[in-house]
Amino acid sequence: MVDRSGGRACGVTLLPPTFGASLRRLRQGRGISREKLAFGAGVSVSYLTHLERGERERPTRTVVDGLIRYLGSVEALPRQDRRHLFELAGLVDTAVPTVAQLCADITPDMRRALALHEPYAAGYFDSRWNLLAANAAVGVIFPGLREEANILHWFFGHEFARRAVVDWERAVELSVAGLRGRIGRLQAGEHFAGLLEELGVYPEFRGLWERGDVTYFREHPHLRFRDLTTGECRGFDFQIYDVDNGGYPGWVQFFGARRPRE
Repeated sequence: MVDRSGGRACGVTLLPPTFGASLRRLRQGRGISREKLAFGAGVSVSYLTHLERGERERPTRTVVDGLIRYLGSVEALPRQDRRHLFELAGLVDTAVPTVAQLCADITPDMRRALALHEPYAAGYFDSRWNLLAANAAVGVIFPGLREEANILHWFFGHEFARRAVVDWERAVELSVAGLRGRIGRLQAGEHFAGLLEELGVYPEFRGLWERGDVTYFREHPHLRFRDLTTGECRGFDFQIYDVDNGGYPGWVQFFGARRPRE
C-alpha cells in the first residue's frame, strides 16, 4: 500500500538486492523448478535452496556460471542480469566480448558525442586497446589508425607512429602499463594470451612488459604530437576513463585529448 501523504507505506519493507533473491526471481520468471535448475547447474537442491534463502551468499564462479548457463538455455539472459548476478556474488564477470560486439554497443548518441569534441581527438577503445569508435580528429594525431584496429599494434608497428607521436616513449610506456592494469582488473588474463603473443614480436613491447609497470590512468598524461601534413607540434592533455555500459563492464574506455588550459 502506498502512503500518498509522504509517510512510510504501511506493512511494506523494501530490501536491497541479494544474489539469492535475484536468482529466485530469474528462476521463477522462467517457470523452472528448483530441482530442474539444480540438476542443470550441477548443484544439489539443498545447496540451491540455501542460496535462494540467502544462507549461502558467496557461490563460486563455477556455480554461478552453471546457474547462468542453464537459465539462459531456457530463456535468453540479458547481459545486465548476468552482470548483476556476478556482482551480487562478489565476482567479476569474465565473459570476453568480441570487438564486433563492443563496436555494436557504441550507440549513435555516443558517436554524436564524439563529434562534439571536434576539433580535438576523442574515441572509445576496449581493454585490449582496439579502437571501437573515433572522431575525425583521431586520424590527424594518429595517422593511419582505423576503427577496429589495435592501438598498440599502431604504436609499435605503424610507419607513421614514431614520426607523429613526439613523446612516443612515454606514450608506449603508459599504454603497456595500462594494458597490464586492465588485465588484472578484469581477472581474465588467459583471454589476453593471444594479444600478448602478437605484441611480443616487437622488442620494445617485450622490454616494457617485462618491467611490470602498472597504471590505471588516474593522471592526465601530457603528450606531444606532430601533424604530418603541416609539421606543427602540439601538446595535448589526455583523459582516459571507464565507460560503464551495462553489457560489458570494464571493457570499454573513453579517451579525449585537449589542449592545456582549455
